[in-house]
Amino acid sequence: MLFMPNSNKMFFLFILFFSTLISISSNSWLGCWVGLEVNLLSFIPLISTPHNLLNSEASLKYFLTQSIASINFLFSILLSLFLMKNFFFNNIFSFIINSSLLMKMGSTPFHFWFPNVMEGLSWFNCFILMTWQKITPMILLSYYFNLNFLYFIMIFNVLIGAIGSFNQTSLRKLMAFSSINNLGWMISSIIISENLWMIYFIFYSIFTFIMCFLFYIINIFFINQLFFFNMNFLIKISIMINFISLGGLPPFLGFFPKWIVINYLLNNNFFIISFIFIMSSLILLFVYIRIIYSSLLFFSFKLKWFKIYIKNNFLILIYFFNFISTLGMIISTFFF
Repeated sequence: MLFMPNSNKMFFLFILFFSTLISISSNSWLGCWVGLEVNLLSFIPLISTPHNLLNSEASLKYFLTQSIASINFLFSILLSLFLMKNFFFNNIFSFIINSSLLMKMGSTPFHFWFPNVMEGLSWFNCFILMTWQKITPMILLSYYFNLNFLYFIMIFNVLIGAIGSFNQTSLRKLMAFSSINNLGWMISSIIISENLWMIYFIFYSIFTFIMCFLFYIINIFFINQLFFFNMNFLIKISIMINFISLGGLPPFLGFFPKWIVINYLLNNNFFIISFIFIMSSLILLFVYIRIIYSSLLFFSFKLKWFKIYIKNNFLILIYFFNFISTLGMIISTFFF
């Protein structure tokens, strides 16, 4: 099971989903703020378990950063209500609101809490933090852009996501930096259109889910554990395929959403930004392929009678997704 059917946890999970809907469907900024607060207060009980000190530390860090971002958000809303007659302040409002929302989703230059919090979470919570918790800030960001500010943020995101993943021994931190990198792509896609963001986000969520699920099944948190994991070769191959898909290498399905984003960026003459995006993807792919290369080639002792079968009904689904992922570009050629 990915998630123990604990009634308390299920209750908070339901509130977590519900709070996102509150924020998205709200009529006023204040309603959006309320949704964000409920979201924060429902995620913390999901993180914290009394027996694990790392979890408590992660929940405290998460609470502090999110509440600072919420305070900034509320402050900018109230300020804009007071000074709405003065159009001179419009730029500053959009700057503050965008900053607080970027802090909410763990984007650069407010990203320092993100890998640290990820380090203390279980894989299921990592998955929620990397996917669901990005939805609300993203959609609120699309209501009120400060475009010049966001161009810089996009570039910094992809660069820091790529460079930060170097020298990481922890898989959770690696996934966190990969998430920061993908955030740059997502911000660029939401600037172009919300439908494009939806496509990108759905693909990204699927790959993140598969990665988190595979790591959860074999109970792996660090890269060196991958080297000594010889129980199921198919799982290793699955991890390889999904890592490359996350990086966005052309024959795999992960390239498809990036392809569309690059296409739109080039159509709108953002040549430098798309160049930086592609280069950062190359750096990430280098990091991923280095890990895959070592984990497939390093071999610890393997006894012939040492066969362990991991029984999990979800694995068939994961293999099916891998199959789609490898044949994905054949399907996606019909789109262009």
